Amino acid sequence: MSQFLKFIFASCLGTFLALVLLFFFGIWTITGFAEKAMEKEKVSVKANSVLELKFEMPIPEKTNNLPLDPFDMDRENVLGLTDMVKAIEQAKGDPDIKGIYINAMYLTAGKATASVLRDALLDFKTSGKFIIAYANFYTQNAYYVASVADEVLINPIGAVDFRGLSGMIMFYKGMLDKLDIQMRIFYAGKFKGATEPYRLDKMSPENRLQIREYISALYDEMIADISKSRNISQADLRAVADNFNGKSAKGAVENKLVDRIAYEDEAFDLIRSKIGLDEKEKLNRVSVENYYSSRVKKFDLSSKDKIAVLFAEGTIVDGDQADPGDICDVKYVKMLRQIRKDDNVKAIVLRINSPGGSVLASENILREVQLCRQAGKPIVVSMGDVAASGGYYIACQADSIFAEPTTITGSIGVFGVIPILQKTMKENLGITMDTVRTGKYSAFGTPFYDFSPEESQLIQERVEWIYQDFLEKVAKGRKMTPEAVHEIAQGRVWAGEKAKTIGLVDDMGGLDRALSAAAKLAGLEKYRTTEFPRTKTGLEQLLEKFDKDRDSDEVIRAWMIRSELGEMYPVYKTLQDMRKNQGIQARLPFELVIQ
Repeated sequence: MSQFLKFIFASCLGTFLALVLLFFFGIWTITGFAEKAMEKEKVSVKANSVLELKFEMPIPEKTNNLPLDPFDMDRENVLGLTDMVKAIEQAKGDPDIKGIYINAMYLTAGKATASVLRDALLDFKTSGKFIIAYANFYTQNAYYVASVADEVLINPIGAVDFRGLSGMIMFYKGMLDKLDIQMRIFYAGKFKGATEPYRLDKMSPENRLQIREYISALYDEMIADISKSRNISQADLRAVADNFNGKSAKGAVENKLVDRIAYEDEAFDLIRSKIGLDEKEKLNRVSVENYYSSRVKKFDLSSKDKIAVLFAEGTIVDGDQADPGDICDVKYVKMLRQIRKDDNVKAIVLRINSPGGSVLASENILREVQLCRQAGKPIVVSMGDVAASGGYYIACQADSIFAEPTTITGSIGVFGVIPILQKTMKENLGITMDTVRTGKYSAFGTPFYDFSPEESQLIQERVEWIYQDFLEKVAKGRKMTPEAVHEIAQGRVWAGEKAKTIGLVDDMGGLDRALSAAAKLAGLEKYRTTEFPRTKTGLEQLLEKFDKDRDSDEVIRAWMIRSELGEMYPVYKTLQDMRKNQGIQARLPFELVIQ
């Protein structure tokens, strides 16, 4: 009886403490939001304001479509590329915005995203308004965007990290060998580089060739754009990069990468002079996030006819349990069904920024794309930084496909990677396994036994069948023969311009071009857009994770890992994604770092 009473008391105490913690968390949250709301009242867009771009967070395709810190009360939204471009376009014609101030050392985004931003800034300049850029130090991607400015300033101790592009892959084979972990790898396509980190210690000649080809295409685009903005010949610009002449502020000025050396207060003085303010007048800098919230964000009810814009960014995974910014097939199938059954939706734009992932999940999503087309809803694909492998799988049967010149696409190939732990368990842990089988393949697929030749053949045949099926799906969508697709497939990656030449995409263009094409296919002159998926704030994301009965320790641990690993988090996430997706994969080697 005493034990029973102790149990009851402990349970009640635990519940009481949980309620107390929840109460104080609620008070803290409400207080934080109240303080934040009061702070927001101080932010106003008034005459002689300057729009400020800082790029402090990674830029998703859709606002908040990435894991957010729920305890960051200073940040309500992480603006997506689409909304950021809308804000710049709105500022172009806003009489209260006199110019743009780019204050960015870093830009965490792919080359296609950077190009879209850059184009929006170039369009802004046609209004006659100024753009001033300042940074203590410019990383290469940040400089690429900042180079559009009328004047580029740099701190006296700063540098411009302009030295050409490189592509780096992390290889795990040496580590696996040390741990006695044998990787059984099956793939179709001689360019399918996603398996190489597990079977080689350096790039294969085929993988090196394709990486060199597409980063050269990205670099050519970067050189051409900077050359035009900075009025430096492309040959001279390449020489500046090859010699790393921007490694000091003085060298950056001498080689015309920047206009002058200055401190930030001097950059502010320059902006004041552009606007016509005296030194005592306050310079009103409005962040692009606040500007979007106050003057751009609105509900459009101008037409009952709609074009649905479905953002598919991140790894394609099975099921419905994943971080924001991943493409779960269960979730995306539901959204596509909802869109298909909405009579007011006349067309769909599928915006893809994905390196691929699970073949099964990709197949489920493609099926819904096919059903939408059968229901009479045209589908146009708009590709972002990357739409490769599984990302291309879900795109290949659209009515039309648009890409950016620097989009990475293709990678039509599949693979499977299975770790065999039999040796490492025996040699390192002294653990052995034994089994009783009722059939030849009864223990097939376990990581504790190596595959027999017959079992290996079964898996390889499965991989090759899926590859052939992939070829046929692409052939049907692109009106080619499977043999013709095979010639440009085999896992090979292509840059956007080349992908157009070989028939994988229809034309170059961004989301606006895709929307125009979708409207034309649907016969719409007037329409409004509706966006999917619905994204959430950091606090909403946290509460949703608890609501799904996930272990609270797991939720907190996930945020801590992401925070601690920083730039190394993508490598960790790659391994986690590989663990989650046990089936055959259609995936780009997306741990590739281009810098």
